[in-house]
Amino acid sequence: MRTRTIRNITIITDLLLVNVAFWLAYMARYRWQWFLPVDERFFEPYARYASQQITLTALIILTFVQGRVWRRRRGEFWIDEVSRIGFAVGTAVTLLMAVTYFFEREAPFSRLLLFWALFFTVVILGLARLMRRWILAALYRRGTAVDRVLVLGSGETGRGLIRTLLARPDLGFKAIGYLHDGDQENNIGLGRIPHLGTFSDLSQILDQYPNLYTVFIAVPGEMHQQAAKLLRICYRHGISAQVVPDLLQLSLNRVEFNNMAGIPMLGVRDVGMTRWQRLTKRTLDLVVVAIGGIPALLVTAVIAILIKRDSPGPVFYSGERVGRNGKPFKMYKFRSMVVDAEKQKKELEALNEADGPIFKIKEDPRLTRIGRFLRRSSLDELPQLWNVLLGQMSLVGPRPPLQEEVDQYKPWHRQRLSEIGGLTGLWQVSGRSDLTFDELCLLDIYYIENWSLMLDIRILLQTIPHSIFGRGAY
Repeated sequence: MRTRTIRNITIITDLLLVNVAFWLAYMARYRWQWFLPVDERFFEPYARYASQQITLTALIILTFVQGRVWRRRRGEFWIDEVSRIGFAVGTAVTLLMAVTYFFEREAPFSRLLLFWALFFTVVILGLARLMRRWILAALYRRGTAVDRVLVLGSGETGRGLIRTLLARPDLGFKAIGYLHDGDQENNIGLGRIPHLGTFSDLSQILDQYPNLYTVFIAVPGEMHQQAAKLLRICYRHGISAQVVPDLLQLSLNRVEFNNMAGIPMLGVRDVGMTRWQRLTKRTLDLVVVAIGGIPALLVTAVIAILIKRDSPGPVFYSGERVGRNGKPFKMYKFRSMVVDAEKQKKELEALNEADGPIFKIKEDPRLTRIGRFLRRSSLDELPQLWNVLLGQMSLVGPRPPLQEEVDQYKPWHRQRLSEIGGLTGLWQVSGRSDLTFDELCLLDIYYIENWSLMLDIRILLQTIPHSIFGRGAY
């Protein structure tokens, strides 16, 4: 229902904007006279173009339907959406020229006006799509207008799907829970997404949640008969279902398609980044550190003075963390706790509020006054710029864990150690300490498998407001 409502609003808005664009095209040609002046003998009033405006609107409806422009593709890049709009509008304008030439020979004809109609329509509709993305993303982050989905499968394919749903709230999906195949080995935790039972419980779950948007069936390839059975159950309940192909239990971005003399070839690339991607990422790290180095030193000096005045002990704290491929390194932070904080940890284990191997207490009594502020603002991690400079960490990446945490990892958790850790990451901008450990791992693995330069830049920009407002930090 929400998808249909969004589509209907988009259609109505597009048709209104198409006519606004045509009016702007007329103004650009006859009033503002961009590019070429209009001789008074050839001046045409706006009313004379009414038939062409109506015809263009009708042709755009035709080309948009034919090109499925109004079909919503979740996760599609904005530039791809604009390209489809541009092709459809270009086709409509071309058809309008033919219609005008063959059927409306007495009507005014201005090629420059049609050029401006094409230009303004694509630009205005493109900006409208961008605004729609911003509005929907803001609503989705608040849990508003999301479509509820059910995930069938908790193996590698299911985890890959859950990673995407957690890392991409802009898709507008909220998983109400997951079902597993009955094998207890596959009944793994998936963050805060509840376990609702096994595949045999599907009919009961669908009766309990009749307003589901869709069901994602994410089972291994050898369970194709089981997948067909699950599809039939969804069909009987009138709920759409989509099968997530496991492709040898690999995510699509790890699969390479090649053509060898007409023979389709399927290849698999390693998890993680290529050498050039790591070089690009390293370049970004050094550029940002070089730009922010002097301001960071000034802030460091101020914080050092505050720490010394607040409590006895050193300014900096260093602790061993596990880096890429399990290699240990010394990670630096501003001291935010009392000197004997490590000794007090065992006494406070009963107060641990985090699940999994992480130790977190929201109101940790070991924090100093200035330390509490540093934690909330993430300024305690500022000295890690030195780790970035040494190449031991990156600005963006998985949270570097303690060895005692790694010792408790499940096999799939270790995938997050395939790249170096970062000061910030998807976990930082998605909830930080409010996340469960499984959610943190799922987000880290998604980041590693879907890395791009723009993703790093987006995370860095999103980290600023999260740090200022201290969302999920303790």
